[in-house]
Amino acid sequence: MRVVLQRVSKGSVTVENQIVGQISRGYVILLGIGHADTKQTADKMADKIINLRIFNNDDGKFDLSLLDINGEALVVSQFTLFADCKKGRRPNFTNAGKPDEASPLCDYFMDKLKTLGIKNVQGGIFGAHMDVDIHNDGPVTIILDSEQFGF
Repeated sequence: MRVVLQRVSKGSVTVENQIVGQISRGYVILLGIGHADTKQTADKMADKIINLRIFNNDDGKFDLSLLDINGEALVVSQFTLFADCKKGRRPNFTNAGKPDEASPLCDYFMDKLKTLGIKNVQGGIFGAHMDVDIHNDGPVTIILDSEQFGF
């Protein structure tokens, strides 16, 4: 599982000129799901994300988590995070999870965020062409890869 985590003041995702998900302060989570990813991977990644301390405390230091600030999450599936660009000029996406496995795992991940205490979890539409509006706060962008953590 690969995640591009962006701390935002607000974010939204639009499909066919309709806003399908929007949040205020929190994270826009661009979520890539690979072949080997499981519910256990999603559980561990969700826990890592909500407890990551990248919001400023009163002294301006990274010390607060998404839970600490009662933040929100906008999850956008993005198979392109598994692009392999080693050969040629066209990316290869064979390392991305198949849609029939990745879509339910994306839903599971979103539900896990809710279970762990994130009150407002929104998402895009899996497989749709989406316009994502990200108001990156900072900017703060963190890349997480489950292989990096051994899960």
